[in-house]
Amino acid sequence: QSWWRGMSYCLHSESHLDTGPIYVRENGKLHVVNQGAGGVQNVTPKTRPFSLFSRSFSVELCMNGEDDRARRQRTDHFIFTYTKEGNLRYSAKSLFSLVLGYISDNVDHIDSLIGFPEQIAEKLFSAAEARQKFTEPVTGLRALQKFTEAYGSLVLCSLCLRNRYLVISEKLEEIKSFRELTCLDLSCCKLGDEHELLEHLTKEALSSVQRLLLKDNSLSDVGLRRMTAPVRVLKKGLENLLVLDLSCNPKITDVGIGYLLSFKKLNCLDISGTGLKDVDAVIKRLQRQIGLVHSKVPLKEFDHSNCKTEGWAEQTVLQWEQAVMEAMKPQDNLRSRAAALRFYGKTHRIEEVVKCTLVEPETKASGNLQFYKEKVQNCHLPLKKEVAGSHKLKNNKKRALAEQERERTSKQKHLCLTVEDWDLLNTY
Repeated sequence: QSWWRGMSYCLHSESHLDTGPIYVRENGKLHVVNQGAGGVQNVTPKTRPFSLFSRSFSVELCMNGEDDRARRQRTDHFIFTYTKEGNLRYSAKSLFSLVLGYISDNVDHIDSLIGFPEQIAEKLFSAAEARQKFTEPVTGLRALQKFTEAYGSLVLCSLCLRNRYLVISEKLEEIKSFRELTCLDLSCCKLGDEHELLEHLTKEALSSVQRLLLKDNSLSDVGLRRMTAPVRVLKKGLENLLVLDLSCNPKITDVGIGYLLSFKKLNCLDISGTGLKDVDAVIKRLQRQIGLVHSKVPLKEFDHSNCKTEGWAEQTVLQWEQAVMEAMKPQDNLRSRAAALRFYGKTHRIEEVVKCTLVEPETKASGNLQFYKEKVQNCHLPLKKEVAGSHKLKNNKKRALAEQERERTSKQKHLCLTVEDWDLLNTY
């Protein structure tokens, strides 16, 4: 057993090293070597704790943002699932998913998306929306503009901001970035004549608007004059408007209705609750000049049921509203302080969200003033009758043109372009 004597010599020569117990198997039996005695014992191995580090050794766990992001990126590359047996199983994500996630994290650095496939762009928009990239103050606007410049109505074709005046004030630039909208609902927002969003309505980016709801917005004849100036003079702006709701704006008078006559394509109009003086004259004027007939019953186009937000950015608008509502929630200390002030009579102000009702007292007082354009139906009458009636139509047209000319000369100061109109148009 020369090998055994060699091992004993090695153990005695390096006895200063604490290598722990050493086990040797010989003839089918397990032996433990005691370094102190240098002998071999035929015993059953006992579990002996073996310390890898000394007692004075300590470990400090340090984590920073970069390590956390790196760890998240490593875990984002895999999809973790559980089997039926409860075992954890992971599979690698596709290269497309990894690239999509990386670009959505840095979507504000994209130079342009013009010419990029729409199917991939929609997935990219959804990925960035899930990360709430469009709610960020500066980078969100820059990223949203890249999508709206390239895809227009696909990002948003209909926008409903009814009663959401807080969203308009907080996200005005983002709202102005939307292009090619066909429906815009700004009801009950109290915008007034001087609001920047009303000026934006006359821009070329919103010339595609066909349905515009401006109910209860404190509008007057001045606001209508500014809103219709591009259409009346330059034949631009809201020239494709089909449905217009101006109800519950008591400052709109007969003069303001005259500015609406430039909307030749208008099919439905609601001016209930306005400050009209001669209602019968206005009804006749609308029917004679743009073919709108007074409706005896409320029209479905103005019940606010068909207007909703539609497009890729539908969830983005909801995120804006949630962020605004979270910011408006009073803190606990401020809430208790306000309650104490009310209890001691220091304040009598009750802050409540202003809600717009669909039926206003002004509307009930003035009655239903909704107008629609009768559709021209194909007439199957004999040709002679049509020819006979054509003379009457010509005479009626002549009389209508003569009356229109008299109205134009008598109210020239309201319909002609003034100095203020030119100053306004120069700003567009």
